[in-house]
Amino acid sequence: MTQQVHPALELPDEDHHDLELRANARPDGWRNPQPREPYHFLVIGAGPAGLVAAYDAAALGARVALIESHLLGGVSLNYGSVTSKALIRASRLYADMRNAANYGVRPPDAIQVDFALAMERMRRIRTRISRFDSAARLAAAGIDVFFGSARFTAGDMVDVDGIRLRFRKAMIATGSRSMVPPIPGLAQAGYLNNETVFDLTALPASLLVIGGGPSGCELAQAFSRFGCRTAIAHDEPLFLPREERDAAQLVSDALARDGVEIHLNTTVVSVRMEGGRKYAQTLNDGSTATIAVDQILTGIGRVPAVLGLGLEAAGVAYDAQAGIRVDDFLRTTNRRIYAAGDVCMKHPFTDTADASARIVVRNALLLGRRRVSALTIPWCTYTDPEVAHVGIYVREARERGIPVKTFTVPMHEVDRAIADGEEDGFVKIHVREGSDRILGATVVARHAGEMINGISLAMVAGIGLRTVARVIHTYPTQAEAIKMAANNYTAHTRLSPLLDWLQRKWISR
Repeated sequence: MTQQVHPALELPDEDHHDLELRANARPDGWRNPQPREPYHFLVIGAGPAGLVAAYDAAALGARVALIESHLLGGVSLNYGSVTSKALIRASRLYADMRNAANYGVRPPDAIQVDFALAMERMRRIRTRISRFDSAARLAAAGIDVFFGSARFTAGDMVDVDGIRLRFRKAMIATGSRSMVPPIPGLAQAGYLNNETVFDLTALPASLLVIGGGPSGCELAQAFSRFGCRTAIAHDEPLFLPREERDAAQLVSDALARDGVEIHLNTTVVSVRMEGGRKYAQTLNDGSTATIAVDQILTGIGRVPAVLGLGLEAAGVAYDAQAGIRVDDFLRTTNRRIYAAGDVCMKHPFTDTADASARIVVRNALLLGRRRVSALTIPWCTYTDPEVAHVGIYVREARERGIPVKTFTVPMHEVDRAIADGEEDGFVKIHVREGSDRILGATVVARHAGEMINGISLAMVAGIGLRTVARVIHTYPTQAEAIKMAANNYTAHTRLSPLLDWLQRKWISR
């Protein structure tokens, strides 16, 4: 069999950063290797889950094939977590400059926004991180990297653009793709999605974001802070519908302060192009209105990437919306094949993809019995303030009949938050009533994503609030709010009548 030479992949508006990214993530002229079949472990998709699984399996001594149809690193590196956070950081600095007086600093006389420079920084960061999981590095780790479209032809065979690969075990980690809302006229007028928005090099004068989920809220705030006139339309009463209402309200207030034009309970029903501008017709409680903008960004979410894989030939059951059907061990309906990450899980996060991939490697290659239901999964929406959560919500506990007691500390009572001028938000920790066992928590703060990790650790380790209260936290830090919540627990948890009587007798002796 001759080696397949893969053609170059065109990237929009290529600069030297994009050229290096391509050299790392999809090298020009890459020759797919001669198959070493049967592979002990074959992975389809080289996003976070695929990369972790390939490295772990190779480290165990397995023959590993990794197949990618686009760029190594997947959406997370190229169009998602890394790119959006780099852009958010730049926009946050502009917001801080405008609000310098709040920190006792004289604001600059003139703030000149350079969107192109911020995007260049984003591409530089993306390229730097792409070096960690380059094709050359994967090959050096003993992994056979194939670029091309994978399709199952049997329960133990995959075709990659004409190359047949046999496997003993396989993992599907194709991730997800942007969801396109079925709005009449949208395709004809043109739109940006969660991927193509990062191809911009010039700041649009105006932008409509459709959807008030995490990505929609993050990007709406960022673009508004860059100086783009931004509107956001969401068809529910509040943003972030999964989060607690007080958390979502704080995000809504923050977006409004940053100048985002907010349209809640609003559905975009049609779009038309006229005179070089896009006109979105909206419907709100029976009333129609029109929003005229230069660009439209669809931020309503993503769906599992399951189409075109030939899953029927492999006997793998799936649903176009819910993704690949897996059991608690992440095994599909074909016992040879597993799945991990966005393609099968309801939590579409990079860290979840990583954790699920590690479960698959152990279960597939080492006869492990690790369960995905045992994972404690935190997540964070990176607005300003951020909203982070782990565990269950109060509404979920009530639905399950679990008695809950909540301990809340507003950030405006935390010394460091006051000193930082970052008082918006709270720490809210839920415990099972009658115990100090942590069931869940929500943190709304500028650094909530960092703060939630301590609570996640406590939950996984089985550490209750009584023990957290005994842990000395560095002072002053915003994470001290977690200890304050734990102190509230100890202050409001009564001892048994006998212990209370003995304690009082001892003190008054």
